[in-house]
Formats: sequence, C-alpha cells, structure tokens
Amino acid sequence: MNEQLTIFDQPLETNPQPVVFTSPKKKTYELRDYQKSASNAAVNFFTGKLGDGNALIVAPTGCGKSLMIADIATRLEGKLLVFQPSKEILEQNFAKYRSYGFYDCAVYSASMNSKKRARVTFATIGSVMSNPELFDEYEHIIVDECHLTNAKGGRYKDFFEMGDRRILGLTATPYRLVSYEQGCILKFLTRTRPRIFSKLIYQVPIQTLMSRGYLARLRYFDMQLIDVSGVKRNSTGQDYDEAALRRAYQMQDLNRKLVEVVNRLRTPKDGSSRHGILVFTRFVEESEWLVSQLGNCAAIVTGETPKKERERILKDFKGGKLEVVCNCSVLTTGFDFPELDTIVMARPTMSLAMYYQIVGRGIRPYDGKKGCFVDLCGNIGRFGKVDDLELMEETPGRGTWCVFGRVGGERKQLTNIFF
Repeated sequence: MNEQLTIFDQPLETNPQPVVFTSPKKKTYELRDYQKSASNAAVNFFTGKLGDGNALIVAPTGCGKSLMIADIATRLEGKLLVFQPSKEILEQNFAKYRSYGFYDCAVYSASMNSKKRARVTFATIGSVMSNPELFDEYEHIIVDECHLTNAKGGRYKDFFEMGDRRILGLTATPYRLVSYEQGCILKFLTRTRPRIFSKLIYQVPIQTLMSRGYLARLRYFDMQLIDVSGVKRNSTGQDYDEAALRRAYQMQDLNRKLVEVVNRLRTPKDGSSRHGILVFTRFVEESEWLVSQLGNCAAIVTGETPKKERERILKDFKGGKLEVVCNCSVLTTGFDFPELDTIVMARPTMSLAMYYQIVGRGIRPYDGKKGCFVDLCGNIGRFGKVDDLELMEETPGRGTWCVFGRVGGERKQLTNIFF
C-alpha cells in the first residue's frame, strides 16, 4: 500500500510531526497526522463544506478513534450526540474527552446509570430512543462502530429519520453481510440500498499505521484443525448452521484439539512467557470445556456473566493472575489490552467484520510485544491477513469503494462480490 495515499487532498507524511492541541483548561495532547486529517475532514463535513449526504471515516482498530472524536467535538459549534454500541466503548470515549480538560459533556445511557445531557452527549441508541424528542436540538451526530447500523430498519434508522441532521460514521469495518436469493455478499456501507452513509471522506490504511509502529504486527498461524467446508449455511446464508456446525465439532473432536493447542501456547519452546491468551469460540460449551480442563489459570466470559464478575476476570487477566480467558463473541469490540500477545480463533465465520475485530484485539502496540494469531477453522484461508486488507475504488473517482485482501498469495476482492 502507498504510504503517500491522499484522501481529502491531505497526503500523509512519511515522518509526521504530532499536532499539539491545547484545551480551554490548558491541558495538551498530541494528535498524529492521520488523526488530525480525520478530524479536519469531519469538521469540514459538519460545517457543510463537503456537500450533502451522510459521511464515513474508516480507521483501523487501535488507531485512536476516541481521540479523534474528542478533537472533533471540541472544534464544533452547536450540540453533538455521540453514539456508542456498548457501555465499554462509551466509557472509553467519554473518559478520553474528559481527560483533556473538557467538561461540557454528559452521558445518556441506562447501562451507565446516567440520563444527563450537555453540549456533547455520549449515548447508547436504546436509551435515546426511549425519549427521542429530548434530542431534537442536536444538529450533529457521530456514530462509533457505525457498521452496526442497519439501513433497512432498527433503532438507528428510526432515530435518523426523525430529524434532518448531519451524521458521521466511524468504523474499522465498513461493510455488512447482505443476503440475496442468489447468495450472500459483503456490501460496502456506501453501496448498500437503502443506505445511511453515502460517501467516504477519509481513510487511513492499516499497513501505514503498522509501518510506523502505531499498530503491532502479528504472526499468523493457519492450523485449520477443523474442516468446515462441508458444513451447510443457515437459512439466511450469512453464517454456518448451528446444528451442522456442532456435529462437525463433535466428529472432528474440536474440544480435545483446542485444549492441546492452548496448553502448547502456554509453554512456548523458547522459554518466553505469554502476556495473555484470548480464545474465541462459537458456542459457550467449548469455552466451558476448555476452562474445566485448564483449571484455575483460566476463566470464561459470556453474555450472561455478571458485571462485577466480568470486571474481576478481565482485571485478573490483564494483571497476569489468569493466563487464559475464553469467550463467545463478547470481547470482539471495546476490549483494550495492549499487552495481549496471543489470540486463538476456534470458530469459523463468514463475517469479515467479525474476523477483523477478533484479530484487532491483538494489534495494539506494546514494547517488546511479539503477538501471534492462531486460527483453527480456516478463516485465514478465507480472508487472508488483516495486515493486507486494502480499501480502494473499483472505478477511480466514482466512490465505488471495495475491500481487497491477499489470499494464497493472490490479491482477492472481499466486498461487493458474492461468495
């Protein structure tokens, strides 16, 4: 990928100097050049300099979107509503904004036990939709993890249609799985019909950030211990049929293989120590079995884990008291642990977004980190390495953006084609 890629007429510098911004409270923080370019593009969009239609910014996991949001918010006039899909991401964005000395903000979310509003309000969509009229005067909207919005229906769509506002979406994975009679297709968000976001105003390639050391490179291990080539899809065609997948797991003895792999990872041949092993499974049963075999060095987090118990487990994991944490699609977003160096993906997926988010848990940089991603179910063979993902226009100047990867040594289009 070209490190001089130009988006919004602002080339990224090879050796950029940080931009220093001082808040009204005299606290300072540094913006990297790509963060400043993203903020500039957002402000120009909100002030009407980029025409009509809602906009999209694509930035990799771990690039500092919380800081981008904070900078955008400080530069806008009028009221801004920032949506987050989860309590964890809301806490991160709100804390980042407050940490730089800005206090014209509030949280409106039942999950945070707060229903307050301010010039800048950090919220979850469910809480806002309980009283949408309270937000009629908010003229600017930012949606973090905006790939979770659905242009065909849902609370985001309902709220957006209640007023004429400018909406900016931020995401690392700007596509959704869509089903048709002839098959499934990953559609780029600006190319869905109907659509919420009509144009891409800024993007920074993941390869650029890795080459500068802003993100960590991983070693990929494509073990493919479980063959799912014969497993049928579910009724939507967007994922594997649960019953068929369970049968394949049993026939191929996934539980035993998973325990063997994790135990080998716990004791590297070179004598080095691991800084956490995070395991993703498709069903809770695999996570439960693994923890039962590993004993006190491991724990499980599920959607049913009580809040305090979950916080304790993750604290112990980050502190080194636990070697292994298993989960079933719980820690794909909002889990920030830069020291984490080992991820095991013991589940197949047809979702590039899920694959990227899982790998993304391990690409946050940390001194001396030598991270690895271990895939047991053929996902690397389907999507390639996250490092090689590239966002390009099919037809230059037309806004027809597509994601490309490299699979089996060859360049492969991953979005806007049937699979």
